[in-house]
Amino acid sequence: METKSLGAGARVARIGIGTWGMGEDPARAADEVRAIQAAVDLGLTLIDTAEMYGEGGAEEVVGRAIASVRERVFLVTKVYPWNASYRGILQAAERSLRRLETDVIDLYLLHWAGEHPIEETMRGMEELVDRGWVRFAGVSNLAVPEMEAAREALTRVPLACNQLLYHLEDRSIERRELPYCLMEGVGVMAYSPFGHGHFPEPGSAKHDLLASIGARYGKTPRQVALNWLTRRPHVVAIPKAVSPAHLEENAGAAGWDLTAEDAAAIDRAFPLPEDDGTLHML
Repeated sequence: METKSLGAGARVARIGIGTWGMGEDPARAADEVRAIQAAVDLGLTLIDTAEMYGEGGAEEVVGRAIASVRERVFLVTKVYPWNASYRGILQAAERSLRRLETDVIDLYLLHWAGEHPIEETMRGMEELVDRGWVRFAGVSNLAVPEMEAAREALTRVPLACNQLLYHLEDRSIERRELPYCLMEGVGVMAYSPFGHGHFPEPGSAKHDLLASIGARYGKTPRQVALNWLTRRPHVVAIPKAVSPAHLEENAGAAGWDLTAEDAAAIDRAFPLPEDDGTLHML
């Protein structure tokens, strides 16, 4: 799997794996552990989770899965906004470290903004980096003004990443957030890159276009979509997958590049939505 520069010196796999929905049912835990281990074997070594997912259950699944391969994994987790006071974020990170069965989180993100002043949260982030509990600090679901405030509040470490909703049917971050991140060297991690149920249906004109482009590369429509979304510098994606077939398909989205003509055709087929002035999130 090829790697890309994210931000702040972090380097990660172009395609990773998300764990939203994991850790909620003990009966599925063994399959979820195997899926994460298979992802690592395929080179999908960027693993994203959060204390919100399964109320810590997903972190526990991830911890079990990576115990023997921790050095190969770039581990990302996120803190609830209401836990992101200065003292609260230190305590939340300590709980996440225990559930993940590791002594360091590679990238720690504020899940979304709201409960506490961003200055307080970022002060806690810097303390976590100083303690060696966290390597890189980032955010998720933050619009440009909030990102600017976070960057200004960080006095000793740079902002590494903003994790954002980004898929072909919702390209709204291309209006403000993506250009800002590319200009400032902040990585973008695309979550729900298949649209959480909004991927073009087989037989539709959009699906036919992706299929015809994919045929020229020996790739599927979903591989084409992932490749297009991650074609810019500092942009990576974290699709969730559990089945071996889906994991292999996701891995096959990296290691090649669309031509400018094919990328432009996709751009025309999936136009930017009308600007409603808000940052979309799930």
